[in-house]
Amino acid sequence: MSTLNSERWLPATAIVLGLGVAGSVATLAYQHGQLVNARVEVAGLRHEISVVRQDIGTAESRLREKVEALDGELATTRKQTEQAQRNVDRARVAARKQAEALVSKVAVNQEAQRKQLAAELDSIKYTTDQASVRLTDIGSEVGEVKTEVGEVKTLVASTRSELDKTIAEMRRVNGDLGVVSGLIATNSKEIAALRALGERDYYEFSLSKTQARRLLAGVSLLYKKADPKRNRYTLEVVADDKRVEKKDRTTNEPVQFYVPSKARQPYELVINEVKKDTIVGYLSAPKTQVAQR
Repeated sequence: MSTLNSERWLPATAIVLGLGVAGSVATLAYQHGQLVNARVEVAGLRHEISVVRQDIGTAESRLREKVEALDGELATTRKQTEQAQRNVDRARVAARKQAEALVSKVAVNQEAQRKQLAAELDSIKYTTDQASVRLTDIGSEVGEVKTEVGEVKTLVASTRSELDKTIAEMRRVNGDLGVVSGLIATNSKEIAALRALGERDYYEFSLSKTQARRLLAGVSLLYKKADPKRNRYTLEVVADDKRVEKKDRTTNEPVQFYVPSKARQPYELVINEVKKDTIVGYLSAPKTQVAQR
């Protein structure tokens, strides 16, 4: 009975033992896998630690270089500061010397100016004394000048009266363009009187048969012919590139023409004398000129 039972239990025991061994093997396999993984992780950590150590070494090297550079800059700055301080000290010394020299120079200049001022005051005193004497002489000279001024005023009044008389004897007539002329002068005296009025410009001239063109106030004049017996003449006028022939005119007749580029009022040509081969007269030009563009 016990033998039979033992035989029954042997397979079961073997199975249990097999299962236990299998479990142990599985456990060992798992633990081996964990150990391998742990070793891999340790190897990775060691690599990371190595990289970190390298980074730390590099950072320390860079930091050391920066510290050394800062030390160099600090040393340079210290040297520059010391040099600047030496320059400031030298500048102070130079400024002090310059100030002392300037004070000395100012003192010398002041003394020289004092002496010059004293000399000028003496000169002014002498000049004042001389001026007092001169004032006495000037007083008598002023009296003489007043007398001369009175004589000049009398002469001016006489001249003005003569001028007014001369102007009053002149006349105005219509020119050949139908425009009332200015005062007509018949001789040099009357032309001078008109010129003294200052209302127009007057140009005296003479034209001869053998003479080339005569240019007056921008106007070209050319002698054509003359008839002394009838006191008539013919001449050619060129102004602003326009050619006009004033034909068979008489003496003391205002011959009028326009020069648009120079004035809005007419120019006047008056011939006072007609000789065999020569005519004598004057050109009257307005003072109001057209503004040039």
